[in-house]
Order: sequence, then structure tokens, then C-alpha cells
Amino acid sequence: MFFYLKTGGGHLAPAKAVAEKIRSKRKSNTEILLVDGLSESKSFVKKIIEDGYKNSVNKAVWTFEFLYAVHKITLVSKLTATLVSYFIKPGIEKYILQINPKKIVVFHFFLIKPVFEIIEKHNLDIPVITVVTDPFTAHPIWFLEKGQNYIVFSDLLREKCIERGIKGDNLKVFPFVLDNKFSRKIAETEKLKIRRNLGFEADSKIILIMGGGDGMPHGKRILKNLLIENMDAEIAIVCGKSNKLYNQSRKLKEKYGMENLKVYGFIDFIHSLINISDVVITKCGASTFMEVLMIGKVPVINNYIWEQEKGNMEFVCRNNMGILERDIRSLPGVLQRLLTDNEFYNSISTNIKNASIRNGVGQVSDYILNFQ
Repeated sequence: MFFYLKTGGGHLAPAKAVAEKIRSKRKSNTEILLVDGLSESKSFVKKIIEDGYKNSVNKAVWTFEFLYAVHKITLVSKLTATLVSYFIKPGIEKYILQINPKKIVVFHFFLIKPVFEIIEKHNLDIPVITVVTDPFTAHPIWFLEKGQNYIVFSDLLREKCIERGIKGDNLKVFPFVLDNKFSRKIAETEKLKIRRNLGFEADSKIILIMGGGDGMPHGKRILKNLLIENMDAEIAIVCGKSNKLYNQSRKLKEKYGMENLKVYGFIDFIHSLINISDVVITKCGASTFMEVLMIGKVPVINNYIWEQEKGNMEFVCRNNMGILERDIRSLPGVLQRLLTDNEFYNSISTNIKNASIRNGVGQVSDYILNFQ
């Protein structure tokens, strides 16, 4: 039983990727149930947790950053975990008692406390694995239950866990988990076919703007600045579930008469789009920036959430695998250099290639299957 929450794509995406991999390995005797931890909760609880997260990170990020900071105070983290558990535990308890799973895997920190309380209350003999979906800087609530069995995605986070008093034997480090298709390289002939099918020219430069399932923060301003500069490149923007950004982007396309602009909503071919792109303007959510790097494309980071995504940004910049540019007005200049200065572009591409970033979905799925 895989428990997740719909607070951004960074929790559900790894859960789905591992579930799909396990199903492909053990179709005959292993059943994976993906369970939304809020599916049985009252509507106001869903609204507070899901919509609260979405609105804070997209409209008032300072509120999310403030809450993140105060949760470094252990008492605050414990109070929040207890309060959330009180409201969501009944629904989770119903699923666990009905299904009686052989193993439970937790993909969100709000689900840790209720799961362990249910197991203790009913004296259940069910192993629990916690997958910390933030690779470098993780929310403090992940680590309130010291005796957990953790999967983490970097040695840096493992060391931070040990500093918090978690035993090294309880920590397993694997490469970050993505959908298995991101491990596959697309041949040049196939890229040409994708370009043709999506309406791009065969030899054009392509700038992709994407920021995850909820769209790119400040996407309208970013797109407008690129259109004003009349970049010598084709542009694609992925708006995700943001109807507002989608409509704004369509209006900008009409206003500036830009036939070289493609506007997409929530799509299932982001893997193909990244592969045919040259540069990706993005935020630093874990799954998003890892997808870009694993395919070998150059990310230009315009947005990240302090402190949750700060470690992701630092990983990219410290290893010279991308560019941080938060000033939207400066983005066209950065992109112009990347698209015209081959030496500069190739130096970053080489760093990405030399980092040998791998997909850990196979290793993580094997570990979960064999865990006792």
C-alpha cells in the first residue's frame, strides 16, 4: 500500500513510478494500491492541505516559506503533525484495516504519524518504509519518528538525518526516482519525428517553459518577456492544471502573432518535449529539475521555494549544470547566450553528462519488494 498526498507532483510522481516498475516485475503475485491519504477526509481538510499548498506556493510563496521556517521548531512540527493526524487518521485506518497490506510505503510526511499510530493501536505486524521525496532539503516533519526505515535520495540528506539522531542502519540511499521512461535516450531520428508531429521545425532551437503540474510561477511574465524580445527560437509553455496560465498564454500568442509559440495544458508527453528542447526554464521542484537533468538538457532556474527547494537549486548551481536567474527581465539575455554561444552551452551540457545522473526507480522497487 503506497500512501501519498496531492500536494504538488513531487510526492505522487515517485509513488507512481515505483508502483509501475514493481507491477512490471511482479505482475502475477504483487498488487500495489496507490492511496490518497486524504481520499476519506472531510472536504474542508482536503481544501486546507491541498489548496493551501497550491495557493501558497503559486500566489503567496512567502507564507509557505514562513511556515517551513517555523516548523524547524520541533514543538511546532509535533503540534502540526498531531493536528493533521487527528483529521486524516480515520480514513487511513479504514484502508489499512480493510486491506491488511503486507507492506506500507509512505510518500508524504503528514502520513507518517497516522500510519504508525494505527499500526501501534491495532498491534499490526506491517513493515513501513518512508520515502523522503525531497532529495537535499527535507521538511522537519519527515524526521519526528526516529525509528523509521527511510529511503533518501542523497548522501547529503543521509548525513543530515544522522545529525538528527537517526541511525545509519535505518537509512538507505538510492538515486532519485523518476518514471522509467526518463532512463531511455531518444534517438535523433525519433526526435525529428516528435518535432514534426508536434509542429516544430526540424532544425530550430526550442525553449521550453515548464514548472510542474500546477504550471510555472510567473509564467505569464516570463513568456511575455521572451515574446517581446522576439527570440530566434521556437517556444513551448506547459501550463499544467493552471487554466489561468493557459488562457493568458493563448492571449499573448494572439496579441504578438507568434506562430512559433506552442501552448500546452496538462500533458502526458513532457518526456518528449524535454528531449527535443535545448533549454528549459523551470522551477526547482525535485521531480521537475531531475527530469531535465536526466535527459541531459540545460535548466534555467527562475524560481525555487526557500528552503524546501533550496538544496535542489544549490545542487544544480554548485555543479555548474544549469543557471539560476530570478530576474525575469534578464532571462532573454541568458537564453540568448545559451543558444548562440556553443562553447558556453556545451560546457554546461558536459557537466550534466559527467554527473552521470541515474534513475533509481529499479533499485528502489527492488528494495521495497525484498524489504522484511
